Amino acid sequence: MSTIYLPRRTFLLGSLAGLLLPGKVVAQPYPTNLIRIVVPTGAGTPPDIISRMVADGLAANEGWRLVVEDRPGALQTIAMNDVAGRPADGYTLLTMSLPMTVTPSLLPKAEVRPDVDFDPVIKISKSYTVLVTTPSLPVGSLSDLVALLKSKPGKLNFSSAGFGTPSHLIGEMFALQAGVHATHVPYQQFSQAITDLISGNVQYMFVTTLPVIDLIATGKLRALAVTAPTRIAALGDVPTVIEAGLPDLVTADWIGFAAKRGTAAEIKSQLNKAINKVLVEPKIHASLDKIGAVAVGGTAAEFGEGIQTDIAHWAKVVKDADIRLP
Repeated sequence: MSTIYLPRRTFLLGSLAGLLLPGKVVAQPYPTNLIRIVVPTGAGTPPDIISRMVADGLAANEGWRLVVEDRPGALQTIAMNDVAGRPADGYTLLTMSLPMTVTPSLLPKAEVRPDVDFDPVIKISKSYTVLVTTPSLPVGSLSDLVALLKSKPGKLNFSSAGFGTPSHLIGEMFALQAGVHATHVPYQQFSQAITDLISGNVQYMFVTTLPVIDLIATGKLRALAVTAPTRIAALGDVPTVIEAGLPDLVTADWIGFAAKRGTAAEIKSQLNKAINKVLVEPKIHASLDKIGAVAVGGTAAEFGEGIQTDIAHWAKVVKDADIRLP
């Protein structure tokens, strides 16, 4: 799905007076054309929603014209290939998220890599997941679940929103750290994953907070722990994984923007500055809070360091858990 975000006021691009000077070529300021933001997931997913929030903010603040295009599939490499095939001129941006840092490990022969073919621009947001179980499972805490899994190795299932997604990766990391074994059941439709979890067809899942808060409140799902370093406001009664005895399970999903490698430093700096301006607005904080995320911002260098750290981290998880493409 593509939506064009237009400025909310009429303006002139460039200086007409300068353009009319005979024999003088005036360089046009960036951006003079439509900026494409290519999202590696489908409509309604956090990367899609947050990319549209930022695009709307840039249109309102800077008078830029932007379009958000969803290009999901192939472990996010469809979107990466799209952006890698465009000119390095700042007019095509890639929405990055945590699963993209796993592709070098899962697809070592892929034509593109997040740390080789793209320049970081800015980290936009981060969010945490909550471990939920079906109410029929006889556990009331994370330690109870670990004990049950150890007593029934390989007999219980955990679901995810798809192979290589945060819910899958965190589930595998949990199994490694807790010394347990469960069967991964990936779903193409998130709604079906939740339905099967409620009914008990699968037993537990690491999931973003927004879609399950009401289900937890009404008892349709049971929350055992959040992967945040401190308790989160939306689930204040739910302990963190640190409190539950697995401090190394603290894991943040994140979303950011990158440009094709070789994009001019001035353009990346302008993008970073404009997006940081969007991210400090109270309305963007309120919108992110509704989907269980918080604004990050900062420098491109900080974002780049985080990407490198995550690539190394998930490479170890993939190796230790022996995660292979189905």
